[in-house]
Order: sequence, then C-alpha cells, then structure tokens
Amino acid sequence: MVPVPYWAWHIASSELETVLPRRWAHTQGVAKAAVALAARLHCETELLTAAAVLHDVGYAPRLAATGFHPLDGARFLRDQHQIDDRVVRLVANHTCALLEAQERGLQEQLASEFPALDHPVLTDALIYCDMTTTPDGTPTGPDKRIGEILSRYGPDSVVGRFIRRAEPEILAAVGRIEATLSTAQPR
Repeated sequence: MVPVPYWAWHIASSELETVLPRRWAHTQGVAKAAVALAARLHCETELLTAAAVLHDVGYAPRLAATGFHPLDGARFLRDQHQIDDRVVRLVANHTCALLEAQERGLQEQLASEFPALDHPVLTDALIYCDMTTTPDGTPTGPDKRIGEILSRYGPDSVVGRFIRRAEPEILAAVGRIEATLSTAQPR
C-alpha cells in the first residue's frame, strides 16, 4: 500500500488529533480507505490520499471562520500551507460540498474561490472513502453513513437537509467506484 504523504498527515494530525479525537479517528479511516482504493484505481495516488487525510481539517476549532468545514479547511490549506491547488479544491468540494454551501448561503464563495476539480474519478473516490467510513474510522456502507449523519444532526438541520439532497449523488459516486473496482483487473 502507498502511504499518505507525511506533510498531509502532519497537518491533519496537528489540527485534529488532540482537540477532536473522534474526527481524527474518522480522518484516519478515510485515509486508510484512500490508500487501499488508490492502489486499485488509475488515479493520482498522492493527490487522493492527501485530500483524504485533509478533507475534514476545517473542523478544527481554531480554523472555523465560517463554520463550514470544507471552506474553512481549504482556506487554511491555501493560505497557511500553500498546498497544491488540486488538493485544496478537492478538500473544498468534498462529498457534494456545494450543496451544503447552498444551504448555508456560501455557494458563491465556495464556487468562486475553489472551483470543483474536473477529475470525476478523484471526486468520486473521495466521496467513496468519506461516505464508507464511520465517525469512529471503521468501514460502513453509504446508506448507514447517511443514516448516521441524519440521526446525529437531525433531518431539519442544515446538515440534515444537505445530506438528503446529496444522497442520490453520494450513492451514485459510490456505485461508480464499486463498478470500477469490480471491472478492474488485478495488477
């Protein structure tokens, strides 16, 4: 297996491990899934694994400027660490973030500052890794993960409304990755 880039691991662990240990457990699980997935997909491994380990860095309390973790995390990675624009854009737009940005009135900011990366395999792969990993970092199915999010936040919350709107695209992205994996030839 290809390891997660050290620099990305270091940034994520320094922001999440102590202050948000459960979020850090989820992040580690997503990174582990990305490492395993990258080995089977024809994509840029370092890009996927870096985005996976950094995708929730914006939850760190000291980074929460807007309260919308994809935007706060992307700004932090761009402004404080000058991370590769492709990684930053994947973080900013992970797991249908534009739909949640609409719910929060931040769609224009997200779309103008961080246009979605035009790389469907990487986008789907990051959704797959995020939505097949529990908050505790263990593997799960996307239906269970969506249900867990709804029960944690409530169906009428911003996140609840977002996840219900995003569910078809999340399930489609997971389906596309699973189809790719089922037809992939072993190396």
